[in-house]
Amino acid sequence: MILVGFLGNAVVCIIVYQRPAMRSAITLLLATLAFSDIILSLCCMPFTVVTIITVRWHFMDSFCSLSAALYWFFILEGVFILLIISVDRFLIIVQHQERLNPRRAKVVTAVSWALYFCVSAPLLGGWPLVEVPARAPQCMLGFTKLLAGCAKVLTLVGAAFFATFAMMLSSYLGILHTVRKNAVCVHSQSDSLDLQLPTRTSLRRLQQQQQVSLDLSFKTKAFTTILILFMGFSLCWLPHSVYSLLSVFSRRFYCRLSFYTTSFCVLELSYLKSVFNPIVYCWRIKKFCKACLQLLPQTVQIFPKVPEQIQRRIQTSTVYAYTENQYPV
Repeated sequence: MILVGFLGNAVVCIIVYQRPAMRSAITLLLATLAFSDIILSLCCMPFTVVTIITVRWHFMDSFCSLSAALYWFFILEGVFILLIISVDRFLIIVQHQERLNPRRAKVVTAVSWALYFCVSAPLLGGWPLVEVPARAPQCMLGFTKLLAGCAKVLTLVGAAFFATFAMMLSSYLGILHTVRKNAVCVHSQSDSLDLQLPTRTSLRRLQQQQQVSLDLSFKTKAFTTILILFMGFSLCWLPHSVYSLLSVFSRRFYCRLSFYTTSFCVLELSYLKSVFNPIVYCWRIKKFCKACLQLLPQTVQIFPKVPEQIQRRIQTSTVYAYTENQYPV
């Protein structure tokens, strides 16, 4: 997980840095998300591995607080980036407003880093309580009866998952409703055009309908990629959020004999999000997949590299269809 998380997210950052054409607002946010996953893989995962193998925390108590602060800081930053991308998709597809540009993406990223640093900084001073019991694989939020500590934990977990999950879910439900409504409209217009006699007006409307259908297909594909990231975030972070709340508020859960096994499973599942994201990029984003293949050395590539001019003309996946509604102009 450390190797895949570091290399996969490093490739994302390298591609965005080397290719100015890919520095759109969304790719800049994805690069920020990849950078936070890189730091998480380097600063938290190795110490967790040592603790899992030896079943002891071999590092200083001050570093325990630092590790917990870094863990929550980069988790919160990654969650916020996914939220911004979801809201941007909602504005584009539902309200037809494109508010996010590269400059605003950089400003939002800088503000989020400053905000979540202030939220995570109290963990360095041991507030709320951060400890590594002998049965847990990493510095974690411990059981406490103090109202201030409980309020802080509710703020952390609420901001990390529940509030963000609610906003993302409402955005995606609105997008799904809009995409379904647009698809029904395009289908009904296509059926009505098929029943009419071929005229210049009907041909013009047919071209507009094909353009709308193409635009709808592109937006739906981009939305599907973001939806997959959201599903991965939900599956990886729902158990960890519930586990954190139970650890702080339930002494019975915190003192159970199976607490170490539960901690291990939940922690590894939360780290899996850092590995999951670059795999989704390579699977769903065609430009990113091509850039990854171009980064490989010539001796590693299985297929010979096609010249760019010929590659633009060859599209084996394109299907050319002729219908009675299409006429030469």
